[in-house]
Amino acid sequence: MPTPQSHLLTAEPEHAGERLDRFLAAALPQFTRAYLQVRIDRADVQVDGRHRKASFRLRGGERIAVVIPDEPSRTALIPEQMSLAILYEDADVIVVDKPAGLVVHPGAGNWTGTLVHGILAHAPEVRTNDEVRPGIVHRLDKETSGVLIVAKHDGAREFLARQLRERTAHKEYTALVHGIVPRDRTIDAPIGRDPVHRTRMAVVSGGRDATSIVHIVERLPGYTLLTVDLRSGRTHQIRVHCASIGHPVAGDRRYAPRQRPPHGLTRQFLHAALLEITLPDGERRAFLSPLPDDLRAVLDALRHTA
Repeated sequence: MPTPQSHLLTAEPEHAGERLDRFLAAALPQFTRAYLQVRIDRADVQVDGRHRKASFRLRGGERIAVVIPDEPSRTALIPEQMSLAILYEDADVIVVDKPAGLVVHPGAGNWTGTLVHGILAHAPEVRTNDEVRPGIVHRLDKETSGVLIVAKHDGAREFLARQLRERTAHKEYTALVHGIVPRDRTIDAPIGRDPVHRTRMAVVSGGRDATSIVHIVERLPGYTLLTVDLRSGRTHQIRVHCASIGHPVAGDRRYAPRQRPPHGLTRQFLHAALLEITLPDGERRAFLSPLPDDLRAVLDALRHTA
């Protein structure tokens, strides 16, 4: 079983002006640049103790810490047949309605049975430079259901990823949160690794900018049903932002461990309901996922107690 790797690098004066991702690709040739960009994006790379973007220009003299998680290589990814709810497919992309409980890609504790394994069985032609997460453009947490788009080749992956980076793609989530949210609001708060609990994210000074626009759909006894419009795509963004304003997502065992979830809820109440994006063929499409039966049943039960 692979184990985590730590690398401590120093940018020399001759590296001044060089992009962070290019520097890492040269310093760590055993990893692809695309893979290192993923590590940068997920805050596994720290420059003088701070998270920086892949495009950050070095000045020389920086100390760069890199943590490579215990992940399998591409050669370990054996396709596995599984039932996938395909919303759309063409020569460039596959759009999946991911169920709760399905991990998107391999990682610690989840070496088999992920969405990636199922995608490779369904579409063996999927090939991208990311050897660990072929085709994955964005993620959903294991217990989050809903729309997810997968690229079949590098050109499609970069085309889609650019829209997510530049915030021209539109993503909406449905969330049930604890408490009565008083009004629609915009949460604009940077997100980074929790300095104490490193497996969690938090609103922290110096984190990556993150914006969530919260719209009230319905108030229920002790809870509020929301639509959350994501203007960025940080790890655990909705869960962290909602917890930061005192209204954590119902059923979230990581960010609301002391809150009792509503009766019948066995996972976090978070669903990726809409993804609107321009496909590589130039067509703008909106993909919808209806609220799953388990979440709908929780809402029905709360309405009957009102």
